[in-house]
Amino acid sequence: MTSQQCQSGGPQINRQISNDTLLRCQCTSDFSALRVHPRAAGQSHSVAPCASWNNSGADIVYPTQTSLVLCSLLLSFCLRSYDSHCTFCSEHRISTHTHTHTHTLRADQLCGCFSVRNRLREIVGASTNWRYDHQQALADRLSLSNQLAGSQDELPVRRMKDSYIEAHLPLGTDPTLREKYLNYLKGVRFGRILEDLDSLAVLICYSHTHNKTLQRSPLSIVTALVDKIGMTPSSPGTTPGCTLSLISPVCDFTGHVTWVGKTSIEAKMHMSQYHGGAYTPVLDATFVMVARDPENKRAAFVNPLKPEGIEEEKLFHQGEINKTRRIELSTASLLKVAPTAEERKIVHSLFLNTLDSKTVSFRSRVLPPNSVWMEDAKVKGLEICHPQERNIFNRIFGGFLMRKAYELGWANACVYGGCRPNLVAVDDILFRKPVEIGSLLLLSSQVCYTEGKYIQVRVHTEVLDPLTRQHNTTNVFHFTFVTDKDVPNIVPQSYGESMLYLDGKRHFNQTLESQ
Repeated sequence: MTSQQCQSGGPQINRQISNDTLLRCQCTSDFSALRVHPRAAGQSHSVAPCASWNNSGADIVYPTQTSLVLCSLLLSFCLRSYDSHCTFCSEHRISTHTHTHTHTLRADQLCGCFSVRNRLREIVGASTNWRYDHQQALADRLSLSNQLAGSQDELPVRRMKDSYIEAHLPLGTDPTLREKYLNYLKGVRFGRILEDLDSLAVLICYSHTHNKTLQRSPLSIVTALVDKIGMTPSSPGTTPGCTLSLISPVCDFTGHVTWVGKTSIEAKMHMSQYHGGAYTPVLDATFVMVARDPENKRAAFVNPLKPEGIEEEKLFHQGEINKTRRIELSTASLLKVAPTAEERKIVHSLFLNTLDSKTVSFRSRVLPPNSVWMEDAKVKGLEICHPQERNIFNRIFGGFLMRKAYELGWANACVYGGCRPNLVAVDDILFRKPVEIGSLLLLSSQVCYTEGKYIQVRVHTEVLDPLTRQHNTTNVFHFTFVTDKDVPNIVPQSYGESMLYLDGKRHFNQTLESQ
């Protein structure tokens, strides 16, 4: 057994996987889950971000082609914890697939019952049929308000390993699943990955706040923002800036809580992809979730987090840094304060470059060579929000919004650059307001900054009330793409477009600094 450092700061533990398809479930916890391993003998795989974590699980041989459903997608997952009552777990700090507990579940009890979507419904008591029972499910949740903690001190302290989850995406063994993730270039639809990450982030946070004495959780945990999704550059067999260029047999996700405030939770997730006989990292994602009451009207307290060891202390400290950075960025927003002196010089230089040298007029503007007016670099779309895209709280699923925004932004970058763009990073996705079922969702994608081969895209989404004609912003998305050739320069004309240009430049610089 060997170990190596993973991107979360802790070592990865490599284990030999048998050629049987295995389902892993938690030994004793009521909050159990499953994972399918359809891999060839002799393959190794990283399973834990921290070597100090004690993991155990019951290995159950199960027929192949098992499928578990996540938001109409097939995705299985695994929660791991240390079982002090198991002799093997007490003697071996890290469990292996050769260990089998005597307390196992029957295979017929396992098939499909622990899918992520169904498990989340069980946790919150969500409706399964929009037409008949969503109103009753909402009424039942309102009765859970008296189970909320009055303060954070009333809640037990949690550890990072309490929320650790592994998810397995068997694209190579399930044709139906592969069809859902396939794009027209025979690669993976990254929008589907965004949906998976959003669902897993919610489940990770419910793992952290789980109370086994309660049948249903009184908390409504929703996505507040996506702090960062960074693609791992130049993995083998891929193009720069994107590691999802091919459909691979297996994709794996891992994640856990890394920081907790009073009512907010930061969850980090990592994705790896099986390619060329080995697993390679694909992306790192940081989500910030918030806990609300059952009516989603006010904040609710969550369990405090106690880091254990140097590795976890570093992760927790980074969470504090991320919080401070977000506050500073919000304070310095161009919607609140004027541009810096350096930024004002940039705007003025852009303006001077567009003046017609043949006239002495501020109104006469000409487009510089190899440039595009910002006004001409837009793509718009509209979605009618049907109940099929709802989340467990009967609002539109945040992952669906991210997928639609990403695909529109990708199309915008593709048209602008004249070639296929590759994703570099997703940055600072802010969920301002929930999107109700039945809403008209307007999406507007804008190329706001370019530099060499890079394209910075901002996607703004808003809901339109057809009766009052009132518009309300719901989300703002920032995507960084790279192409295989230099792209035209984007040029703003108005002051508002200049602010978009500066905001895009800020996000682009942050992306480069974090690479």
